[in-house]
This record gives sequence, structure tokens and C-alpha cells, in this order.
Amino acid sequence: MNMPIETTETIWMDGELVPWEEARVHVLTHALHYGGGVFEGIRAYRTAQGVAVFRLGDHIDRLLGSAKILMMDVPFSHRRLVDATRQLIRVNHLDQGCYIRPIIFFGYGEMGLNTTPCSVSVAIAAWPWGTYLGEEGMSKGVRMKVSSWQRHDPNAIPTAAKITGMYVNSSLAKVEALKAGYDEAILLAPDGKVSECTGENIFVVKKGRILTPHVSQVGALSGITMDSVETIASDLGYTVSHEPLIRTDFYLGSEAFLAGTAAEVVPIVEVDDRVVGDGKPGPITREIQSTYMAACHGELERYKDWLDYVE
Repeated sequence: MNMPIETTETIWMDGELVPWEEARVHVLTHALHYGGGVFEGIRAYRTAQGVAVFRLGDHIDRLLGSAKILMMDVPFSHRRLVDATRQLIRVNHLDQGCYIRPIIFFGYGEMGLNTTPCSVSVAIAAWPWGTYLGEEGMSKGVRMKVSSWQRHDPNAIPTAAKITGMYVNSSLAKVEALKAGYDEAILLAPDGKVSECTGENIFVVKKGRILTPHVSQVGALSGITMDSVETIASDLGYTVSHEPLIRTDFYLGSEAFLAGTAAEVVPIVEVDDRVVGDGKPGPITREIQSTYMAACHGELERYKDWLDYVE
């Protein structure tokens, strides 16, 4: 589905708020040529107490961790980036919630593969954005295809970092799946084990147990939504196990779902033209999905620490 950007008034760039249409970089910006940037996807939600960012501190932690892996000297602290995010939401009047995209990248002034002389720039944008796989996907589930493209080998590129250039791999798999008539793709690790989706972690339910790949073994990103889902599932009394999975585990599972910040929690009803379970979102998936969304909207006291109120 097409997801056009709904512009807002300002974007935070290197410590200043600039008009949306003036948030530009030079054509010779290093990251444009070599993919040398790191980013996050974050969501803010409307709650009864005002708009709140979901797990903001954890996202900024991962952003700075990704930058460390790329040996970036980030000129702003964790606290500054948290404050900048909240400021951006306030000044753009995004009180109904929004999607937030912080990015750190090697900037203009040096060309060639050596990044050590490069400047480092930081920007944060925020805009209203609906669920990534659509409301119908949320309610009825999505159809998946195992991609012909493999996920990265962790010794070829550091998969623990959310690096901009790595997402060419995701884009290839996503477009392949869409052109074949599916909603999303599943990528396999080089050894054939299930890794993750193009931008989400993946789960399957078998015999009442929730199974998901061990991210460090299959080149998947350690998802913050994934961590939230595992916490919620455990609190609901389900067993969550990290295990090696192959594609037929999803053909034979009773339920499956994916989880990511942009997508949130989405049922999977078909993989490679095989119906998962009875072809409808399952009860465990539904319970986790509804609990997750309630937590995001500040409706559950148990998860109040996941919310950073903008005020």
C-alpha cells in the first residue's frame, strides 16, 4: 500500500528546528553514496493523559548503540535527543500521535570509503502515519512470502545495528513480495533458518507456545516491539522461546504474527500460499495485539513506564 508522508511544520536538524521544506542535505553527502547512517522508527500515541512516546528512551539507546557500532561520534547526548523528540512533537501539534524518524548520518565534506574524517549530522522528523500494513492487515491478517533474498550474515555487516544501507535488502524483498501479490516478506538467514520480515520480527504459535528466532543467530534486529510483545505474552501466561525455525514451522503453526514499531502487532494468515491455522487471526495473537495497543495508549498501569509523555 502507498503511504505518502503528511508534512508537518518543522524538522529538528543538528540542534535547530527548520521548516519542513528546508530540511535538505547536499548531493555529495557521504551517507547518500555509501549508506552510512543509522536510524530508528518510533511511535507516539494519544492517551487520556496526553500524547506519549512509546519506549522513547529505549529507542534512543538503540540509535546511539547503532552509531557506536559504525564508529560515529554523535554530537548530541541521549538526554538531548529525548528532549528534541518531545519538543518536535509539541511544536508540530501532533497531539493525536505520530511516527518519529531520528537519523544519524555521515555528512558532507569527505568522499571515499574512509569515514573517520566525516562530519556526523543528526535529524529528527515526525508526522501522522497510520499502521504500516493497513487497518485491514491489523484486523484480518496478512499474506506472507518467503523471499528469494537472504538476510545479512552478521559477519558481513553488523546486524545488531539499524543501518540505513542495510535496508536495500529489505526493500528488494518487500517489492518482490508486493509484485507477487503478497503483503510482506519473510527473509531467511544464510543457513536457511527464518530470520525476520523486512522491518519486523516474526512469531509462530505451536502447541500453545510462542516461538521466535534468536536474533543474534539469524542476522535479525533485536526489536523493541519484539521485547514488548515477549513481556506482554509472559505476563499473560504464555511461554515464549527463542528457537531455530524453518519455513515449514509457519506452514504448520496454529497461529503466526509479526511485530514492529511501524506495523505494530499484525496477524499472519498465510505463508507461501499455505493457510496458517484456520486462516484467521488466532486467539493468542488477538490477546497480545489488543494488550499491546492498550499499553501504547496508556490504558494499562502495568506498562506505564513504557510511555514518555510529551506534556
